Amino acid sequence: MYTLLKKEIRSFLSSLIGYITIIVFLLVISLSMWVWKSDSNVLDNGYATIEPLFIIAPWVFLFLIPAITMRSFADEKKAGTIELLLTRPLTDLQIILAKYFAGFVLVLFSLLPTLIYYYSIHRLGNPIGNIDTGGMWGSYIGLLFLGAAFVSIGIFASAITDNQVVSFILAVFLSFMIYTGFDFLSSFALFGKIDNIILALGINSHYVSMSRGVIDTRDVIYFASLIVLFIFGTRTVLESRKW
Repeated sequence: MYTLLKKEIRSFLSSLIGYITIIVFLLVISLSMWVWKSDSNVLDNGYATIEPLFIIAPWVFLFLIPAITMRSFADEKKAGTIELLLTRPLTDLQIILAKYFAGFVLVLFSLLPTLIYYYSIHRLGNPIGNIDTGGMWGSYIGLLFLGAAFVSIGIFASAITDNQVVSFILAVFLSFMIYTGFDFLSSFALFGKIDNIILALGINSHYVSMSRGVIDTRDVIYFASLIVLFIFGTRTVLESRKW
């Protein structure tokens, strides 16, 4: 499994699209926080806060992560190597987890350079260092959980098609719906007392909770359950070849 994990990471980093997706992510975040005239511009607001990063990043992740995961199984199917992969001395779950963790490691790689923003804002504070460091780390943990959930959705989308473009579009659609769709439904107040339950089914409410710097067990359980759901959904798709 570890060998497959290294192969997946190496395969992604050896392709131009790997670097392009990471560079685009950092470029969009940088322009939004430091260049473009908007509410997210730190210099325009005159307030040293890293919060804009955690507002913008989920929306960039909606496209970045499907671009990372779209090749996972779709490329194997198109190239005809999926059967060879499945005959290795690995279970279906081990293969899925290797591809999943490879995707998550790449998301982590894309986030690491953003620590430069924290240092910059730390220096811009008046006095220097006037920033909520605890809240910042809580927000980073929330963003990692969000990225992990999107990776599981992307892996699932890639498993059900042999077309990378279709995989990308499907992953974007599913991620978007789970991220904001339940918020949209609950806003209509059509379901009375269960509106709050519907809201809690979406990613956004749990991500916002973590972004406040509070790591609630319920939020951790939610993200873990969502990841497990899509990983086992992917396993079911792969096992369907035996039916």
